[in-house]
Amino acid sequence: MLELYGMASPNVTKVSLLLEELALPFAFRWVDVFAEEQFTPEFTRLNPNHKVPVLVDHRDPEPQVLFESTAILIYLAERAGRFLPAAGDPQRYEVLKWLMIQATGFGPMCGQYVHFSRYAPTTIDYALDRYRNEVMRLYRLLDRRLGESACIGGEEWSIADMAMFPWAALHDSQHLPWDGLPNLVRWFEEGARRPAVVRTMAALEAVMAQTHAASARATPQAMARFLNREAG
Repeated sequence: MLELYGMASPNVTKVSLLLEELALPFAFRWVDVFAEEQFTPEFTRLNPNHKVPVLVDHRDPEPQVLFESTAILIYLAERAGRFLPAAGDPQRYEVLKWLMIQATGFGPMCGQYVHFSRYAPTTIDYALDRYRNEVMRLYRLLDRRLGESACIGGEEWSIADMAMFPWAALHDSQHLPWDGLPNLVRWFEEGARRPAVVRTMAALEAVMAQTHAASARATPQAMARFLNREAG
């Protein structure tokens, strides 16, 4: 059995998406990060970094516990032998290169833009401009890449696409237009029609409602810890 610990976030969604693509049944374990559940001893034993997602694979007598969404994607793809070319295949490194752009660039920059546009106590124009410009630079990079290949990691849908897709899905709510980025639009529309993506995004609605409700009842202390406004 597979257990996925998470909430409504792009990093959790990309793992859910791969599980759906692989048709692997899993139990979703809600973690109320707005009630500080990520800091409990039970969760800390799973992930000392106090973040979701966490995947627990009970296939072997000793469960395999993984954290960090990129590591989880690689683990699941290698376990299934799908969506990541095998070791020794040059295409594997195309997928991994673009996967790392998501992990080290696109995801963090989108996250910082969301943080400063929604959660900063005061508007900081410099921060908003910096992160908006960097996210748009990365969108232009993806558009150029998708003018060269059907998908981000090459001609086939891969974990690089699944990692990018949930973050790209936020562009409307972030008011980041894709005017003049036809290759990116084409890729996103094709991805949105994939049955696994449709199922994942539909399931996300209920988790999103649960996340919003939890956020609304969070105490100031819990919200401060969630946003890393307190050391610790």
